Amino acid sequence: KFLRRTKKYLVHDKGNTAAVGSKVEIKETRPLSKRKRFELVTNA
Repeated sequence: KFLRRTKKYLVHDKGNTAAVGSKVEIKETRPLSKRKRFELVTNA
């Protein structure tokens, strides 16, 4: 039996550089809004 789990994270993208579906690296930070707790580190 195989399970595939996904999770969506709200991430702060300061320069608006990431496109939808791109693979990025994120890091945890202080709360920026009600649900946003991560910020973009690198855009691969």
